[in-house]
Amino acid sequence: MATIEMPSYSVVEVDPVTLDIIENALRNMRFEMDAVLFRTAMSPGIREQHDEFPLVCHPDGRMVVGQFGSYVDSFLRNFPGSIQPGDVYLTSDPYKVEGAVSHANDWIVLIPIFDGAELVGWSSMFGHMTDVGGKVPGSLPTDATTIFEEGVVIPPMKLYEKGKLNEESLNVILAQCRLPIWNRSDLMAIVAACRTAEKRVIELVERFGRDTYLTTLNKLLDRTKAAMSQIIQMHIPESPVEFEDYIDDDGRGFGPYKMKCTMWREGDVAYFDWTGTDPQAQGSINFYLNEHMFKMFVGVYLILIYDPQILFNDGFYDLIQVKIPEGSLLKPRYPAALSCRTHALGRIFDVFGGGLSKGAPQYWPGAGFSSSPHMMYSGYDKKGDWFQLYQIGFGGVPGRPVGDGMDGHSMWPNFTNVPNEYLESYFPLRIERHETVIDSGGAGLHRGGNGIRIDYMFLEPGEVSIHDDRWLTYPWGINGGTPGSRSRKVLDRADGTSQILPSKCDRVQVKEGDLLHYITWGGGGWGDPLERPAERVQKDVMRGLVSVEKAQHDYGVVVSPDTHEIDDAATAQRREEIKAGRGELKTYDFGPPLTEIIANCLAETGLEPPKPPTFTAQRGSGFGISTESVTFASADPVAASPASAPQE
Repeated sequence: MATIEMPSYSVVEVDPVTLDIIENALRNMRFEMDAVLFRTAMSPGIREQHDEFPLVCHPDGRMVVGQFGSYVDSFLRNFPGSIQPGDVYLTSDPYKVEGAVSHANDWIVLIPIFDGAELVGWSSMFGHMTDVGGKVPGSLPTDATTIFEEGVVIPPMKLYEKGKLNEESLNVILAQCRLPIWNRSDLMAIVAACRTAEKRVIELVERFGRDTYLTTLNKLLDRTKAAMSQIIQMHIPESPVEFEDYIDDDGRGFGPYKMKCTMWREGDVAYFDWTGTDPQAQGSINFYLNEHMFKMFVGVYLILIYDPQILFNDGFYDLIQVKIPEGSLLKPRYPAALSCRTHALGRIFDVFGGGLSKGAPQYWPGAGFSSSPHMMYSGYDKKGDWFQLYQIGFGGVPGRPVGDGMDGHSMWPNFTNVPNEYLESYFPLRIERHETVIDSGGAGLHRGGNGIRIDYMFLEPGEVSIHDDRWLTYPWGINGGTPGSRSRKVLDRADGTSQILPSKCDRVQVKEGDLLHYITWGGGGWGDPLERPAERVQKDVMRGLVSVEKAQHDYGVVVSPDTHEIDDAATAQRREEIKAGRGELKTYDFGPPLTEIIANCLAETGLEPPKPPTFTAQRGSGFGISTESVTFASADPVAASPASAPQE
């Protein structure tokens, strides 16, 4: 375990102007890190879609500005070497950073920032590498059962020691990857971004002095803690509330897998207990959830809902207490597979939001695009050159208390779409269609955002992998809003045949002329659809977001299919008919009960329903998994399903 000495400094008075200058300088350097990275990286996942997360830290490792929360403390607990000026550290081992990154594709770079011999902070960033080796291109096998199948795993190491690049070790790492030039470029771009923050921190220390700079960091952390204390006391209930949701399947034919959390408050401390979540899966949908990362998720959610002006940092961590059972889906034992973990990562937000909405559903959204699904296409072109695309899918944001959900947006706010022109220029494919999916957002006073449909025409033989979810269960609506639609993947072959693809699959062979319809899910609606002004429904119809049929069926608005004029008398009559026949509105609308979903799965989706998962009690760790002989089935998914429970 590495040890660090805190810098010597005196606490001083910092006037408000200086505090604001340093705070905004820190905010700006976090975005400057992004700018440096995007201008120098090569892979479209980082360069175009921005799958990376920067941070700048206090000397003790707490994040002062950034996106994902700090992992410096967990890195130091697992790094055996010394911390010296000029060092740059690298790791991609989820187990060695206690889940701070959740799969081997995410490469973390850390730089200690020194003022002379005194440590005054850390700059760091991690980014998703398009490929790190392993059994399938993209290194995210849906059928993996151990992390050893998922590519090279880098233990905590010195990439640079006292300013000198460890070239030999880096070459060994890059030799495991299918795209070593991209990996090297992206890695060095991350290093450059971290060095940029290092330079800016040193400039602040030189301008204001070490005492003022470090005192300001503490004030910023304390200020966020004070603000979060108030938010927790105002909005987290004292009586425990619980919520559960599901990951549909594990890519190996088993599911659904339950995620459950119980939440409450004691004073100004919030408690989150994930007891009741299913044990770890044998497949790769496990998500190693670092407690600090979850605390950051809680902070992000509460800050964005109640006070977006609060500086986003780690100062409030001791106000959040988290329990995640060992050996569960959210804390799997080594060497469990992790490559398909984005669905559990995203579903955390649905469970968290659903639980906290129990006390005040009017302030919370429904379920939305709670994942980062992937489409990967690779092979050799006619010139014999290797191509490999990794693209993140977008979907529908749920309807919210303040308005409609966005159509076709990423789960992560800072992610952006890869332009079609870029894809067609650098990969052997053509985008035949890229549009929102009409009617896929749940109906409500505030409409759920629509999902996205991208039609990929493949121009070279190759291999496709897909990571997706919500093909079985529905993204639920809230306060009378209805669920969003499910996802769907269809491959139309050049020979005229058609194939419905599972939501998680690898090694799908495609030929020139094959067309993949990649359809994502919509967000749940918010509020009573009959209260949505008819004029807004009319505009949705005119914009191609809602069909004439859905306008009439769900919103009770009768719109002419030709002129888009509203028939006021027919609308008033239709709304009265719906109101008279629907009964009491549901606080949460999960769609049909899970028994019905399973029974109708094949007819509705074209896919066989997943089998109930069984779990093997696992002990120890190492290069194999030692198991007890006893196996046990998942808790009855029907009895445990929120969809089958009495609706509020």
